[in-house]
Amino acid sequence: MRTWTPPEAPELPGAGTAPKLFNTATERLEHPAIHEGRARLYVCGITPYDATHLGHAFTYLAFDIMQRAWRDAGIDTVYAQNITDVDDPLLERAEATGVDWRALADEQIGLFRSDMHRMGMLPPDHYVAVTERIDEIAAAVAALEARGFAYRVPTEGAAGDDVYFDTAAAERDSQWRLGDVSPYAPETRLALSAERGGDPERAGKRGPLDPLLWRAARAGEPSWESPVGPGRPGWHVECSVIATEALGGAFTVQGGGSDLIFPHHEFTAAHATALSGTPLAHAYCHAGLVSYQGHKMSKSRGNLVFVSKLLDGTGAHPGPADPAAIRLGLLAHHYRSEWEWHDADLETAHRRLDAWRAGLTRSSADPASSLAVLQQLRSALANDLDTPVMLATLDAALDRGVDDPRLVADAALALLGVQLEPAND
Repeated sequence: MRTWTPPEAPELPGAGTAPKLFNTATERLEHPAIHEGRARLYVCGITPYDATHLGHAFTYLAFDIMQRAWRDAGIDTVYAQNITDVDDPLLERAEATGVDWRALADEQIGLFRSDMHRMGMLPPDHYVAVTERIDEIAAAVAALEARGFAYRVPTEGAAGDDVYFDTAAAERDSQWRLGDVSPYAPETRLALSAERGGDPERAGKRGPLDPLLWRAARAGEPSWESPVGPGRPGWHVECSVIATEALGGAFTVQGGGSDLIFPHHEFTAAHATALSGTPLAHAYCHAGLVSYQGHKMSKSRGNLVFVSKLLDGTGAHPGPADPAAIRLGLLAHHYRSEWEWHDADLETAHRRLDAWRAGLTRSSADPASSLAVLQQLRSALANDLDTPVMLATLDAALDRGVDDPRLVADAALALLGVQLEPAND
C-alpha cells in the first residue's frame, strides 16, 4: 500500500537525547531498547470507515513526535502501520450505506493518506493492508493450531469452524503471560473483552478471554481459502503477522490509542510470542482518548470532528484551518492525557500560531538565546514527549524575541512539525 510524501525536516545543530517513554506494560518511564542505532515502531492503523477524526490524529501525532525525537537524537527509525481493511465495523458500515466494502475502504484510506500528508505526519516505511497479507496470516493461524495454541469451535451456519487462541496453553507453553501488556484486574479484562470486539460468553470456548484467530466463512461476508478453511482473519493476529514481518521480533515500541491496551495489544503480543518464541516489543506506549461534547469521539454518538472538514473549512470552525494550528491544538495536551476538544480550541491554536509567527520578526534589546531555546525544547521532548512544555517554551521565547529566528523556526518544524515563516524568508 502506498503511503504519502514525507514532510520537510530541517537539520538542527547538535543532537537531542533519546526520550524516556512511559511503558504501559511496566507502568514506568523507560528508555526502550534500541539496537544498532535504529528504533523500530509499529502503530496500529485505522479501520477505514470514519477517517480521519481528531482522536485518530492525536494518536498518530504522538508517534510522529516520538519519531522526531529519535531522529533528532541521531537514531534511525523504521515505522510500520497496518490498515484493518476487512473487519466487522467496516462491513457493517458498508451494508448500512449500500456501498461495496472494498470501495468504502479505498475511499477512506485515500482520505486518511490525504489528511496525514496535509497535517505533516511522517509516513510509515511499511504501510500494509490486512487484505495484502491474508495468506501469511492464515499460515500463522495454522502454525498456532499445529503447536497447540489454537482450537476449533463448531460454528452453525458457517463453512467450517471458527478458530480460537488458547490463552491457557500459551501461558503454560510460551514466554507470554496474561497481563504482560495490560496491568488490569481480571474483571476489568472481562468487561473490556466484551466491549472491544471479544465474545467472552460464546459457548464452546475453553476460556472466556480466548480471542478469535480465524472467522469461518459466512454467507454474504468476504472470505478467502486458507489452510485452516475458508474465512477471514481475527483482529489481533493480523497485527502480529504484519508487525513482525515488517520489523522482526522484540522491536522498540508497539503503539496506539489507550483503548487498544486490552484486548488488542495484549493478544497481539501473545500471538507473536507463541509464534516466534520472543516478545513482540520492548515497550508499549499509548495515546490518550479525545472526547467531544462530553463523550469519547465515536461514530455511534455522532460526535466526530473530522480533520478534512477542519482543513477545508466545512466544520464548526469558520474558514479553512491551518494544519499547523490543528497540530498546536493537539500538542497542547500531553500525548498520554485524556481530554476534551472544544470548538474554541482551534481559534486558540490559531492565535498561538499567529503570535509565534509574529514573534519571529520581533525586535528585542534582550532577545532569548535560540540555542538555549533549542536545548529546552530537546529537554522537554526527552521527558516522555512533553509537548505542552515545548509549546510554553516557544510562547515565552517568541514573546520576548529570539536572536536567531531561522533556528527557532527550524526547531519548531523539525521537532513539532509546525511550519513557521522565518524572518528572512
